[in-house]
Amino acid sequence: MEVIYQLTDNQIEELCTLYQTEWWASGRTLEETRRCVAGSQICIGIIDEDRSLIGFARVLTDFTFKAFIFDVIISAEHRASGLGSRLIGLIKGHHQLRSVKTFELYCRPELEPFYEKHGFSSEVGSIRLMRQKND
Repeated sequence: MEVIYQLTDNQIEELCTLYQTEWWASGRTLEETRRCVAGSQICIGIIDEDRSLIGFARVLTDFTFKAFIFDVIISAEHRASGLGSRLIGLIKGHHQLRSVKTFELYCRPELEPFYEKHGFSSEVGSIRLMRQKND
C-alpha cells in the first residue's frame, strides 16, 4: 500500500464509486467529486499494489486555527485493518498542518470511540452545529 497526495482521474472515479457505498455520500456525482477534490487544500489517498484507491480523506483549512477533516473513507474490504487510523495520523502529522490549533470533523455517534482514540472529543463547549441548505 502506498500513500498519495494527488489523485489521478481514474482514482477520482474510484473515489466517486467509494462514495456510493456510504449513506453520507451516495448521491455524489463524478463532477461533484472532481470539484470537492479540487477545492480541498489537502487530499490523502491510500492505494493498493494495483494503484486502486482503497482509502481517502480530505482537509479544508486556514493552516493556522482550524483544519476540518472530511470524507474519511476506507473501502469495505480493507476496513478494520488500521487504514482509517493511518489516514488520521497522516493528516495530523502533515507538514502543512503541524501548527494548526484544532482539527475538527463530523462523525456519527457510533464512530466517536474511533475518533476518541485519536484525541478527538465531542466536548466542544457551547458550540452548536448550524446549517442552511442552499436549494
